[in-house]
Amino acid sequence: MKQKKTAAFTAVVLLAAITALFALATSGCEKIETSYKTVGFPKSFAELAEKVNPAVVNISTETTVRVPGTPFSEFFGPFFGRMPDREMKQQSLGSGFIIDKDGFILTNNHVVAGADEIKVKLADGRQYKAKVIGRDPKTDLALIKISSLFKNLPTLPLGDSGKMRVGDWVLAIGNPFGLGHTVTQGIISATGRIIGSGPYDNFLQTDAPINPGNSGGPLVNLTGEVIGINSAIIASGQGIGFAIPSNMAKEIVSQLKKKGKVIRGWIGVSIQAITPDMAEAFGLKNDKGALVGEVLPNGPAAAAGVKRGDVIIAFNGKTINRMSDLPFTVAETPVGQTVPITVIRNGKKLTLHIKIAEMAEKSAAPGATAASKDLGLTLSNITPRLRSQFGITDASGVLVTDVLRGSLAEEAGIEPGDVIKEVNRQPVKDISDYEAALAKWEKNKPLLLLIKRKGQTFFLSIQAS
Repeated sequence: MKQKKTAAFTAVVLLAAITALFALATSGCEKIETSYKTVGFPKSFAELAEKVNPAVVNISTETTVRVPGTPFSEFFGPFFGRMPDREMKQQSLGSGFIIDKDGFILTNNHVVAGADEIKVKLADGRQYKAKVIGRDPKTDLALIKISSLFKNLPTLPLGDSGKMRVGDWVLAIGNPFGLGHTVTQGIISATGRIIGSGPYDNFLQTDAPINPGNSGGPLVNLTGEVIGINSAIIASGQGIGFAIPSNMAKEIVSQLKKKGKVIRGWIGVSIQAITPDMAEAFGLKNDKGALVGEVLPNGPAAAAGVKRGDVIIAFNGKTINRMSDLPFTVAETPVGQTVPITVIRNGKKLTLHIKIAEMAEKSAAPGATAASKDLGLTLSNITPRLRSQFGITDASGVLVTDVLRGSLAEEAGIEPGDVIKEVNRQPVKDISDYEAALAKWEKNKPLLLLIKRKGQTFFLSIQAS
Protein backbone atom coordinates (compact mmCIF):
# COMPACT_ATOMS: atom_id res chain seq x y z
CA MET A 1 0.00 0.00 0.00
CA LYS A 2 2.84 2.31 0.94
CA GLN A 3 4.55 1.67 -2.42
CA LYS A 4 1.32 2.51 -4.32
CA LYS A 5 0.99 5.84 -2.49
CA THR A 6 4.62 6.65 -3.24
CA ALA A 7 4.18 5.85 -6.95
CA ALA A 8 1.01 7.96 -7.14
CA PHE A 9 2.76 10.88 -5.46
CA THR A 10 5.70 10.58 -7.88
CA ALA A 11 3.34 10.57 -10.88
CA VAL A 12 1.60 13.72 -9.63
CA VAL A 13 4.94 15.48 -9.18
CA LEU A 14 6.12 14.49 -12.66
CA LEU A 15 2.83 15.63 -14.22
CA ALA A 16 3.11 18.99 -12.46
CA ALA A 17 6.70 19.38 -13.65
CA ILE A 18 5.78 18.54 -17.25
CA THR A 19 2.85 20.99 -17.13
CA ALA A 20 5.13 23.74 -15.81
CA LEU A 21 7.75 23.09 -18.50
CA PHE A 22 5.10 23.15 -21.23
CA ALA A 23 3.72 26.43 -19.91
CA LEU A 24 7.20 27.93 -19.83
CA ALA A 25 7.94 26.76 -23.38
CA THR A 26 4.63 28.12 -24.63
CA SER A 27 5.27 31.41 -22.87
CA GLY A 28 8.70 31.64 -24.54
CA CYS A 29 7.18 31.11 -27.98
CA GLU A 30 4.68 33.85 -27.33
CA LYS A 31 7.50 36.17 -26.31
CA ILE A 32 9.45 35.41 -29.46
CA GLU A 33 6.37 36.05 -31.60
CA THR A 34 5.70 39.28 -29.74
CA SER A 35 9.30 40.43 -30.22
CA TYR A 36 8.97 40.01 -34.00
CA LYS A 37 5.76 42.04 -33.97
CA THR A 38 7.46 44.71 -31.90
CA VAL A 39 10.12 45.36 -34.55
CA GLY A 40 7.55 45.29 -37.35
CA PHE A 41 8.20 41.90 -38.94
CA PRO A 42 6.21 42.24 -42.20
CA LYS A 43 3.80 39.58 -43.41
CA SER A 44 3.98 41.05 -46.92
CA PHE A 45 5.72 43.88 -48.78
CA ALA A 46 2.83 44.32 -51.22
CA GLU A 47 1.42 47.53 -49.71
CA LEU A 48 4.88 49.09 -49.53
CA ALA A 49 5.62 48.16 -53.15
CA GLU A 50 2.29 49.66 -54.28
CA LYS A 51 3.12 52.86 -52.42
CA VAL A 52 6.66 53.24 -53.81
CA ASN A 53 6.41 51.91 -57.38
CA PRO A 54 4.62 54.87 -59.04
CA ALA A 55 7.54 57.25 -58.37
CA VAL A 56 10.19 54.88 -59.74
CA VAL A 57 11.09 55.44 -63.40
CA ASN A 58 12.83 53.52 -66.14
CA ILE A 59 15.54 55.48 -67.92
CA SER A 60 16.70 54.68 -71.46
CA THR A 61 19.49 56.58 -73.16
CA GLU A 62 20.86 56.84 -76.69
CA THR A 63 24.42 57.76 -77.54
CA THR A 64 25.54 58.42 -81.10
CA VAL A 65 28.73 56.62 -82.12
CA ARG A 66 30.56 56.82 -85.43
CA VAL A 67 31.21 53.54 -87.25
CA PRO A 68 33.86 53.58 -90.00
CA GLY A 69 32.94 52.68 -93.55
CA THR A 70 34.23 49.53 -95.24
CA PRO A 71 37.59 49.99 -97.01
CA PHE A 72 36.60 48.36 -100.34
CA SER A 73 39.87 49.48 -101.89
CA GLU A 74 41.68 46.73 -100.03
CA PHE A 75 39.69 44.13 -101.97
CA PHE A 76 38.49 45.70 -105.22
CA GLY A 77 41.26 48.14 -106.08
CA PRO A 78 41.24 51.93 -106.20
CA PHE A 79 37.97 52.26 -108.17
CA PHE A 80 35.63 52.14 -105.18
CA GLY A 81 37.63 53.88 -102.45
CA ARG A 82 36.44 53.94 -98.86
CA MET A 83 32.75 54.11 -98.01
CA PRO A 84 31.78 57.11 -95.84
CA ASP A 85 31.49 56.64 -92.08
CA ARG A 86 28.03 56.17 -90.63
CA GLU A 87 26.45 56.88 -87.28
CA MET A 88 24.84 54.29 -85.01
CA LYS A 89 22.77 54.61 -81.87
CA GLN A 90 24.08 52.87 -78.75
CA GLN A 91 21.35 52.27 -76.17
CA SER A 92 21.50 51.60 -72.44
CA LEU A 93 19.02 51.22 -69.58
CA GLY A 94 18.88 52.37 -65.98
CA SER A 95 16.56 53.49 -63.21
CA GLY A 96 15.71 56.57 -61.19
CA PHE A 97 13.01 58.08 -59.00
CA ILE A 98 11.05 61.35 -58.89
CA ILE A 99 11.94 63.53 -55.91
CA ASP A 100 9.50 66.44 -56.34
CA LYS A 101 6.39 67.59 -58.19
CA ASP A 102 8.43 69.71 -60.64
CA GLY A 103 9.77 66.55 -62.30
CA PHE A 104 13.30 66.34 -60.85
CA ILE A 105 14.64 62.77 -60.98
CA LEU A 106 17.63 61.38 -59.10
CA THR A 107 19.71 58.67 -60.74
CA ASN A 108 23.31 57.53 -61.18
CA ASN A 109 25.77 59.58 -63.18
CA HIS A 110 26.92 56.54 -65.13
CA VAL A 111 23.32 56.01 -66.35
CA VAL A 112 23.17 59.33 -68.21
CA ALA A 113 26.83 60.34 -68.75
CA GLY A 114 27.55 61.04 -72.43
CA ALA A 115 23.95 60.44 -73.53
CA ASP A 116 22.58 62.37 -76.52
CA GLU A 117 18.98 61.59 -75.62
CA ILE A 118 17.34 60.55 -72.35
CA LYS A 119 13.85 59.05 -72.14
CA VAL A 120 11.93 58.43 -68.94
CA LYS A 121 9.02 56.01 -68.56
CA LEU A 122 6.72 56.07 -65.54
CA ALA A 123 4.97 53.07 -64.03
CA ASP A 124 1.64 54.20 -65.51
CA GLY A 125 3.08 54.18 -69.04
CA ARG A 126 3.63 57.94 -69.44
CA GLN A 127 6.86 58.76 -71.28
CA TYR A 128 8.91 61.96 -71.30
CA LYS A 129 12.17 63.28 -72.65
CA ALA A 130 14.56 64.41 -69.92
CA LYS A 131 17.43 66.84 -69.71
CA VAL A 132 20.46 66.74 -67.44
CA ILE A 133 20.39 69.39 -64.72
CA GLY A 134 23.72 68.42 -63.18
CA ARG A 135 26.10 65.52 -62.66
CA ASP A 136 28.59 64.57 -59.95
CA PRO A 137 30.97 61.82 -61.13
CA LYS A 138 32.74 61.68 -57.75
CA THR A 139 29.65 60.28 -56.03
CA ASP A 140 28.07 58.82 -59.21
CA LEU A 141 24.92 60.90 -58.79
CA ALA A 142 23.01 62.85 -61.43
CA LEU A 143 19.91 65.03 -61.45
CA ILE A 144 17.68 65.05 -64.53
CA LYS A 145 14.31 66.70 -65.16
CA ILE A 146 11.16 65.98 -67.13
CA SER A 147 8.50 68.53 -68.07
CA SER A 148 4.94 67.51 -67.31
CA LEU A 149 1.80 69.56 -67.93
CA PHE A 150 0.29 67.79 -64.96
CA LYS A 151 1.55 68.45 -61.44
CA ASN A 152 0.34 65.10 -60.15
CA LEU A 153 3.67 63.36 -60.47
CA PRO A 154 4.25 60.75 -57.73
CA THR A 155 7.32 61.42 -55.59
CA LEU A 156 9.56 59.69 -53.06
CA PRO A 157 11.11 61.45 -50.04
CA LEU A 158 14.78 61.13 -49.11
CA GLY A 159 14.95 59.58 -45.64
CA ASP A 160 17.66 59.50 -42.99
CA SER A 161 20.20 56.85 -43.99
CA GLY A 162 22.06 57.46 -40.72
CA LYS A 163 19.29 55.69 -38.83
CA MET A 164 19.65 52.47 -40.80
CA ARG A 165 21.08 49.53 -38.88
CA VAL A 166 22.56 46.26 -40.04
CA GLY A 167 19.60 43.88 -40.28
CA ASP A 168 16.95 46.47 -41.18
CA TRP A 169 14.53 45.50 -43.97
CA VAL A 170 14.82 47.27 -47.35
CA LEU A 171 13.28 47.04 -50.82
CA ALA A 172 15.14 47.74 -54.07
CA ILE A 173 13.07 48.85 -57.07
CA GLY A 174 14.33 49.32 -60.61
CA ASN A 175 14.74 48.13 -64.17
CA PRO A 176 17.06 45.08 -64.05
CA PHE A 177 17.88 43.74 -67.53
CA GLY A 178 15.06 45.90 -68.91
CA LEU A 179 12.42 44.23 -66.73
CA GLY A 180 10.65 47.39 -65.62
CA HIS A 181 9.56 48.05 -62.04
CA THR A 182 11.01 44.93 -60.50
CA VAL A 183 10.88 44.78 -56.69
CA THR A 184 13.41 42.83 -54.62
CA GLN A 185 13.66 42.50 -50.85
CA GLY A 186 16.51 42.14 -48.39
CA ILE A 187 18.26 43.71 -45.43
CA ILE A 188 21.07 46.17 -44.78
CA SER A 189 24.15 43.95 -44.67
CA ALA A 190 26.69 46.64 -43.71
CA THR A 191 27.09 50.42 -43.49
CA GLY A 192 30.01 52.73 -44.29
CA ARG A 193 31.35 50.25 -46.85
CA ILE A 194 34.41 51.33 -48.86
CA ILE A 195 34.75 49.56 -52.23
CA GLY A 196 37.40 51.70 -53.96
CA SER A 197 35.10 53.39 -56.47
CA GLY A 198 36.09 56.94 -55.55
CA PRO A 199 37.24 59.36 -52.84
CA TYR A 200 33.81 59.52 -51.16
CA ASP A 201 33.02 55.84 -50.72
CA ASN A 202 30.50 55.34 -47.93
CA PHE A 203 28.09 52.75 -49.27
CA LEU A 204 25.21 50.89 -47.70
CA GLN A 205 25.62 47.20 -48.47
CA THR A 206 22.49 45.14 -49.04
CA ASP A 207 21.55 41.59 -49.97
CA ALA A 208 18.42 42.80 -51.81
CA PRO A 209 19.17 41.56 -55.35
CA ILE A 210 20.56 44.37 -57.55
CA ASN A 211 21.37 43.72 -61.21
CA PRO A 212 22.44 45.71 -64.30
CA GLY A 213 19.64 48.17 -64.98
CA ASN A 214 18.91 48.73 -61.27
CA SER A 215 21.47 51.54 -61.23
CA GLY A 216 19.92 54.78 -60.02
CA GLY A 217 16.85 53.13 -58.51
CA PRO A 218 15.79 53.60 -54.89
CA LEU A 219 16.54 51.49 -51.84
CA VAL A 220 13.66 52.16 -49.45
CA ASN A 221 12.91 51.44 -45.80
CA LEU A 222 9.64 50.04 -44.46
CA THR A 223 8.02 53.49 -44.35
CA GLY A 224 8.67 54.10 -48.05
CA GLU A 225 11.51 56.59 -47.62
CA VAL A 226 14.56 56.38 -49.88
CA ILE A 227 17.59 55.62 -47.74
CA GLY A 228 19.92 54.70 -50.62
CA ILE A 229 20.45 55.00 -54.37
CA ASN A 230 21.38 51.63 -55.89
CA SER A 231 24.73 52.05 -57.59
CA ALA A 232 27.10 49.08 -57.73
CA ILE A 233 27.39 45.32 -57.54
CA ILE A 234 30.16 42.77 -57.27
CA ALA A 235 29.80 40.74 -60.44
CA SER A 236 31.31 37.60 -58.94
CA GLY A 237 29.21 37.75 -55.77
CA GLN A 238 25.58 36.97 -55.02
CA GLY A 239 23.55 39.09 -52.66
CA ILE A 240 26.17 41.85 -52.51
CA GLY A 241 24.96 45.22 -53.73
CA PHE A 242 25.82 48.79 -52.79
CA ALA A 243 23.75 51.95 -52.48
CA ILE A 244 24.75 55.59 -52.02
CA PRO A 245 23.36 56.80 -48.66
CA SER A 246 20.48 59.27 -48.92
CA ASN A 247 22.14 61.66 -46.46
CA MET A 248 25.02 62.09 -48.90
CA ALA A 249 22.59 62.55 -51.79
CA LYS A 250 20.64 65.35 -50.05
CA GLU A 251 23.48 67.89 -50.21
CA ILE A 252 24.47 66.76 -53.71
CA VAL A 253 20.90 67.25 -55.00
CA SER A 254 20.69 70.71 -53.43
CA GLN A 255 23.87 71.86 -55.19
CA LEU A 256 22.99 70.26 -58.53
CA LYS A 257 19.63 72.06 -58.51
CA LYS A 258 21.20 75.44 -57.79
CA LYS A 259 24.52 75.25 -59.68
CA GLY A 260 24.47 72.19 -61.93
CA LYS A 261 27.63 70.95 -60.22
CA VAL A 262 29.01 70.26 -56.76
CA ILE A 263 31.45 72.65 -55.10
CA ARG A 264 33.62 70.97 -52.47
CA GLY A 265 36.09 72.15 -49.90
CA TRP A 266 39.80 71.36 -50.31
CA ILE A 267 42.82 71.72 -48.02
CA GLY A 268 45.67 70.30 -50.12
CA VAL A 269 46.90 67.19 -48.32
CA SER A 270 47.44 63.55 -49.23
CA ILE A 271 46.39 61.22 -46.43
CA GLN A 272 46.54 57.54 -45.57
CA ALA A 273 45.13 55.14 -43.00
CA ILE A 274 47.05 54.39 -39.82
CA THR A 275 48.00 50.77 -39.27
CA PRO A 276 48.88 49.41 -35.80
CA ASP A 277 52.57 49.31 -36.84
CA MET A 278 52.43 52.94 -37.95
CA ALA A 279 50.74 53.92 -34.70
CA GLU A 280 53.59 52.35 -32.77
CA ALA A 281 56.23 53.96 -34.99
CA PHE A 282 54.65 57.42 -34.58
CA GLY A 283 54.19 56.96 -30.85
CA LEU A 284 50.39 57.09 -31.04
CA LYS A 285 48.05 55.62 -28.45
CA ASN A 286 45.74 54.15 -31.10
CA ASP A 287 45.24 53.93 -34.86
CA LYS A 288 42.52 56.59 -35.10
CA GLY A 289 42.87 59.63 -37.38
CA ALA A 290 44.25 60.41 -40.84
CA LEU A 291 48.01 60.40 -41.40
CA VAL A 292 49.29 63.22 -43.61
CA GLY A 293 51.60 61.73 -46.25
CA GLU A 294 52.06 64.90 -48.30
CA VAL A 295 51.31 68.61 -47.97
CA LEU A 296 50.84 70.34 -51.31
CA PRO A 297 52.90 73.53 -51.70
CA ASN A 298 50.93 76.80 -51.60
CA GLY A 299 47.78 74.95 -50.47
CA PRO A 300 45.58 75.80 -47.47
CA ALA A 301 47.15 73.12 -45.28
CA ALA A 302 50.67 74.38 -46.00
CA ALA A 303 49.59 77.92 -45.15
CA ALA A 304 48.09 76.69 -41.87
CA GLY A 305 51.30 74.94 -40.84
CA VAL A 306 50.29 71.31 -41.42
CA LYS A 307 53.35 69.06 -41.88
CA ARG A 308 54.01 65.61 -43.29
CA GLY A 309 53.63 63.04 -40.50
CA ASP A 310 50.90 64.96 -38.69
CA VAL A 311 47.89 62.90 -37.65
CA ILE A 312 44.60 64.74 -38.09
CA ILE A 313 42.23 63.67 -35.31
CA ALA A 314 39.62 66.44 -35.49
CA PHE A 315 38.38 68.84 -38.15
CA ASN A 316 36.00 71.71 -37.51
CA GLY A 317 34.87 70.13 -34.26
CA LYS A 318 34.25 66.68 -35.77
CA THR A 319 36.27 63.67 -34.67
CA ILE A 320 38.25 61.91 -37.41
CA ASN A 321 38.21 58.24 -36.43
CA ARG A 322 39.41 56.85 -39.74
CA MET A 323 41.05 58.19 -42.87
CA SER A 324 37.85 58.11 -44.93
CA ASP A 325 36.12 60.48 -42.47
CA LEU A 326 38.33 63.42 -43.49
CA PRO A 327 37.44 63.80 -47.21
CA PHE A 328 33.71 63.90 -46.38
CA THR A 329 34.20 66.43 -43.62
CA VAL A 330 36.43 68.71 -45.69
CA ALA A 331 34.22 68.46 -48.79
CA GLU A 332 31.09 69.59 -46.96
CA THR A 333 32.80 72.58 -45.29
CA PRO A 334 31.91 75.90 -46.99
CA VAL A 335 34.62 77.35 -49.20
CA GLY A 336 36.27 80.40 -47.67
CA GLN A 337 35.49 79.41 -44.08
CA THR A 338 38.37 79.20 -41.57
CA VAL A 339 38.05 76.20 -39.24
CA PRO A 340 40.08 74.64 -36.41
CA ILE A 341 41.98 71.43 -37.05
CA THR A 342 43.54 69.24 -34.35
CA VAL A 343 46.68 67.26 -35.16
CA ILE A 344 49.09 65.07 -33.23
CA ARG A 345 52.72 65.96 -33.94
CA ASN A 346 55.57 64.23 -32.14
CA GLY A 347 53.14 62.95 -29.52
CA LYS A 348 51.63 66.38 -28.76
CA LYS A 349 48.25 67.84 -29.72
CA LEU A 350 48.25 71.05 -31.73
CA THR A 351 45.35 73.19 -32.88
CA LEU A 352 45.78 74.91 -36.24
CA HIS A 353 43.39 77.06 -38.25
CA ILE A 354 42.89 76.40 -41.93
CA LYS A 355 41.00 78.37 -44.60
CA ILE A 356 39.00 76.11 -46.91
CA ALA A 357 39.65 76.46 -50.65
CA GLU A 358 37.55 75.16 -53.54
CA MET A 359 38.43 71.79 -54.99
CA ALA A 360 39.33 72.06 -58.67
CA GLU A 361 37.33 69.70 -60.86
CA LYS A 362 39.15 67.29 -63.15
CA SER A 363 37.79 66.03 -66.43
CA ALA A 364 37.31 62.58 -64.93
CA ALA A 365 37.11 61.47 -61.33
CA PRO A 366 38.56 58.25 -59.90
CA GLY A 367 36.25 55.44 -60.87
CA ALA A 368 34.61 57.52 -63.61
CA THR A 369 33.78 56.23 -67.06
CA ALA A 370 34.10 57.86 -70.45
CA ALA A 371 32.90 57.14 -73.96
CA SER A 372 35.40 57.51 -76.79
CA LYS A 373 32.80 57.85 -79.55
CA ASP A 374 35.17 58.17 -82.52
CA LEU A 375 36.88 54.91 -81.62
CA GLY A 376 33.86 53.00 -80.31
CA LEU A 377 35.25 52.45 -76.81
CA THR A 378 33.77 52.68 -73.33
CA LEU A 379 36.53 53.27 -70.80
CA SER A 380 36.91 53.44 -67.04
CA ASN A 381 39.50 54.32 -64.45
CA ILE A 382 40.76 51.21 -62.69
CA THR A 383 39.21 50.48 -59.29
CA PRO A 384 39.59 47.47 -56.97
CA ARG A 385 36.09 46.33 -57.95
CA LEU A 386 36.92 46.45 -61.68
CA ARG A 387 40.26 44.69 -61.10
CA SER A 388 38.35 41.85 -59.49
CA GLN A 389 35.62 41.85 -62.16
CA PHE A 390 38.01 41.77 -65.15
CA GLY A 391 40.78 39.76 -63.50
CA ILE A 392 43.52 42.36 -63.95
CA THR A 393 46.34 43.39 -61.62
CA ASP A 394 47.12 46.86 -62.97
CA ALA A 395 46.63 49.83 -60.65
CA SER A 396 47.05 52.47 -63.37
CA GLY A 397 45.99 52.84 -66.97
CA VAL A 398 42.56 52.99 -68.59
CA LEU A 399 40.36 49.90 -68.65
CA VAL A 400 38.33 49.05 -71.75
CA THR A 401 34.91 47.96 -70.48
CA ASP A 402 33.08 47.76 -73.83
CA VAL A 403 33.87 47.80 -77.56
CA LEU A 404 31.23 48.73 -80.13
CA ARG A 405 30.72 46.18 -82.90
CA GLY A 406 32.02 47.39 -86.25
CA SER A 407 33.96 50.27 -84.67
CA LEU A 408 37.55 51.36 -85.32
CA ALA A 409 38.54 49.84 -81.98
CA GLU A 410 37.10 46.42 -82.87
CA GLU A 411 38.78 46.51 -86.27
CA ALA A 412 42.09 47.18 -84.52
CA GLY A 413 41.58 44.17 -82.25
CA ILE A 414 40.86 45.91 -78.94
CA GLU A 415 38.84 43.80 -76.49
CA PRO A 416 36.96 44.42 -73.21
CA GLY A 417 39.38 43.89 -70.35
CA ASP A 418 42.31 45.46 -72.21
CA VAL A 419 44.24 48.11 -70.30
CA ILE A 420 45.52 51.10 -72.29
CA LYS A 421 48.93 52.07 -70.91
CA GLU A 422 50.07 54.59 -73.55
CA VAL A 423 48.50 56.78 -76.24
CA ASN A 424 50.95 57.81 -78.98
CA ARG A 425 53.87 56.99 -76.66
CA GLN A 426 52.47 59.15 -73.84
CA PRO A 427 51.98 57.28 -70.53
CA VAL A 428 48.34 57.01 -69.43
CA LYS A 429 47.49 56.65 -65.75
CA ASP A 430 43.78 57.50 -65.87
CA ILE A 431 41.01 58.89 -68.07
CA SER A 432 42.31 62.44 -67.63
CA ASP A 433 45.66 61.41 -69.14
CA TYR A 434 43.90 59.47 -71.88
CA GLU A 435 41.71 62.41 -72.90
CA ALA A 436 44.68 64.81 -72.84
CA ALA A 437 46.73 62.51 -75.07
CA LEU A 438 43.82 61.83 -77.43
CA ALA A 439 43.22 65.57 -77.84
CA LYS A 440 46.66 65.86 -79.46
CA TRP A 441 45.95 63.12 -82.00
CA GLU A 442 45.97 64.22 -85.63
CA LYS A 443 43.14 62.24 -87.22
CA ASN A 444 44.99 61.81 -90.52
CA LYS A 445 47.73 59.86 -88.72
CA PRO A 446 47.62 56.44 -87.03
CA LEU A 447 46.80 56.33 -83.31
CA LEU A 448 49.33 54.13 -81.49
CA LEU A 449 48.09 52.43 -78.32
CA LEU A 450 50.11 50.36 -75.86
CA ILE A 451 47.81 47.59 -74.64
CA LYS A 452 48.18 45.15 -71.76
CA ARG A 453 46.11 41.98 -72.02
CA LYS A 454 46.37 38.95 -69.71
CA GLY A 455 49.89 39.89 -68.65
CA GLN A 456 51.14 40.55 -72.20
CA THR A 457 51.97 44.08 -73.41
CA PHE A 458 51.87 45.02 -77.11
CA PHE A 459 51.14 47.91 -79.50
CA LEU A 460 48.02 48.36 -81.63
CA SER A 461 47.50 50.97 -84.33
CA ILE A 462 44.19 52.63 -85.24
CA GLN A 463 43.75 54.45 -88.54
CA ALA A 464 40.76 56.80 -88.62
CA SER A 465 40.63 57.30 -92.38
